[in-house]
Amino acid sequence: MNRHTPESTRTPPPDGTPATRWAPVAVMALAMLMVTLEISLTAVTLPAMGDDLGVGSSSAQWVLLAYTLPTAALAIPAGRWSDHVDLRALFLLAVPAIGLTSVLAAAAPNLEVLLAARVLQGVAGALVGALYLPVVAASVRPQQRGRAMGLVATVMPIGSMGGSSLGGAVVDAYGWRPVFLLKIPVLLVVWWLGARLIPRTDKGLAAPGRSLVGDGVLLGAAVTALLLALGRIEADAPGTATLFGLVAVAGAVTWARLGTARPVLDLLRRRGVGLPVLSLFLSGTFVGLSYFLLPYYVADVLDAGASLTGLAMVFFIGAVALTAPLGGALADRLPSRLVGAVGAGLCGAGVLSMVTLGPDAGLWDIGWRLALAGAGQALFGTPVNAGILGATPAHLVGTAGGVGNTSRTLAFAVGPAVAALAYGIGGGGESGFHVGVVVLVVLQGLSLVALLPGAGRASRG
Repeated sequence: MNRHTPESTRTPPPDGTPATRWAPVAVMALAMLMVTLEISLTAVTLPAMGDDLGVGSSSAQWVLLAYTLPTAALAIPAGRWSDHVDLRALFLLAVPAIGLTSVLAAAAPNLEVLLAARVLQGVAGALVGALYLPVVAASVRPQQRGRAMGLVATVMPIGSMGGSSLGGAVVDAYGWRPVFLLKIPVLLVVWWLGARLIPRTDKGLAAPGRSLVGDGVLLGAAVTALLLALGRIEADAPGTATLFGLVAVAGAVTWARLGTARPVLDLLRRRGVGLPVLSLFLSGTFVGLSYFLLPYYVADVLDAGASLTGLAMVFFIGAVALTAPLGGALADRLPSRLVGAVGAGLCGAGVLSMVTLGPDAGLWDIGWRLALAGAGQALFGTPVNAGILGATPAHLVGTAGGVGNTSRTLAFAVGPAVAALAYGIGGGGESGFHVGVVVLVVLQGLSLVALLPGAGRASRG
């Protein structure tokens, strides 16, 4: 027996619970990286893609939305499905689907085919995302789940940062189509490893029932209408935005009245799930800073290029990658909601410090503030997700993952829209940037408040 191997990974512990297996978590981290790369890699291709296909920037943006929509709409149905099927079988279905749809996207002769490929990619991404929490729950002892999620949270930003840089170089040298193929070799390795390491059960891989398909259609309509409403707000069309908003509400209410929604709603009513999920949503609006306010501040106030924004974001991503393991370790030792509250406060402080930025700011001035916010996001996200997993019944772990994925995806859409609205109300430029920052700080503060009730009494991990 290797004396350097941790005991928890060799033999079952005395309490009889299964020993932790870290390899499936590492495989899942790589699979989740492939899902997040679908957004970051594609974003760098949009200008070249638009030129090649002869479409404007507004049409090219739908290449991102075509992936985001099914990912958000199907997260909950996919999570519910994962609770009833064999994890390894679902993994071996979803990972090749990402590769095949990537090849289809690379070969797309026009925008219509490309959008169809992106929708299918989003479906595959939702299936992979649905496996995240179930694999962690099946592979890792409860006392170590924070560290497992910290591992995933470390791999994803580092890989995303490197992938985006590589994607930009490939676009400049060979065009946008090869970018969709960059992940294929990694997907093959991930699929091979998953076939050997992802936990297997005797549940099989039954097709999703009609109720799950119906849920996907209703939630898809609601999410699509919500995103269209946000887009109309940015375009200063309040009447159309209101109409789409009412459609979104109607779709959500109709779904909530279905019997199939009851397990999800019951889960959200649980003390350790509902408020943390709300907190995840509110905190996720932080991306309004990086996706909208910061680029416009750099361009309109500092009169600098996009490269400054990219370099500044390295501070944020680096802080997330360095702090995520600490957040995971603390989540295994302290009340998860308490650690998350500290992280939310730290992120809010980082965002609030942006108010002091003026027209003469440099890379360091922006960078250290983003690093503070990034460290807060890492201390927040990992413990909160670990706490949600700890408060979820074993038979609803996949559903909880779907709820969390939906919350984050919607936050990533709402955050930039809210930031854009605040920027316009503030008159743009430096004043608009500051108004937008204040609005995002308020949302971060509400995220902190959502974690406070019972934080000191929350269960560990």
